[in-house]
Amino acid sequence: MINRMMRPLLVGLLLLPLLALAPAGDRPAYRLFTAQGAPADYDQLLAQLAQADVVLFGEQHNDPIAHWLELQLAKDLARIKGPGKLVLGLEMFERDVQPLVAGYAAGTVPDSAFERQSRPWPNYATDYRPLLQFARQARLPVVATNAPRRYAQQVARGSLVALDKLPAAEKSYLAPLPLSVDFTLPGYKNMAAMFGGDASAHGGGARNIIEAQALKDATMAYSIRSSLAPGQTLLHLNGSYHSDHHDGIVAYLRTQAKAPLRIKTLSVVSQDQLQQVDKENLDLADYLIVVPGDMTKTY
Repeated sequence: MINRMMRPLLVGLLLLPLLALAPAGDRPAYRLFTAQGAPADYDQLLAQLAQADVVLFGEQHNDPIAHWLELQLAKDLARIKGPGKLVLGLEMFERDVQPLVAGYAAGTVPDSAFERQSRPWPNYATDYRPLLQFARQARLPVVATNAPRRYAQQVARGSLVALDKLPAAEKSYLAPLPLSVDFTLPGYKNMAAMFGGDASAHGGGARNIIEAQALKDATMAYSIRSSLAPGQTLLHLNGSYHSDHHDGIVAYLRTQAKAPLRIKTLSVVSQDQLQQVDKENLDLADYLIVVPGDMTKTY
């Protein structure tokens, strides 16, 4: 018979094999850092974002953690800001479908018609539909911010001059033309490097691709600025490349705005370890959302 003194020792010995098989430490789905790599927490992030005019959430389009956090931020910012003070902006919808986006948010356009006519991205059902459903429930204004892809494709094939002959009605879907492009911005210089050279030094090829990117950046910035009223925060979802290094959309917001805007940026990055920010990811954005390299993807 085992006495009471021996029982704790025996239980410990029995648990040792199970503990040996258990994973060491926790397995966080993400960790949050400041631009310089200091650990941050969600409440700290939320307090700062609530004071901003524009929040650019730079996502990886197929990352489920990013999409979950976007929904949580929208819910929490709507609660903190109060009725009518949060606006949702989406790269994933183009400006010519704004009546459909507004109608869906208002509850006057049914799901079937919206999904059939608004040209949603292939991952809409899993990654963006929950956010739009929340916007409809919370009565949040929703803005389709992106340039219609057909115009970006024209620029990619024939440069910005391809837009000169567009009718005025079609130009209304874009940032005001003619468009100035700063090829020295870090993001655009990186794009040029991918094509093996300095895009500003030669025509065609890389230069056209960068001009198409700039058309999207400028149009999203113009849409954001045109949709923002005093006291509001506009939460904008876009691919991280459109706002990393505080250029792209941010650069155009700064040149287009009549008064300085309080802008905060977030960027989702993938790393093999989550203890600290890899050197190449520092200073990409005001806040870095670091997710595991083996995180599952939505497509």
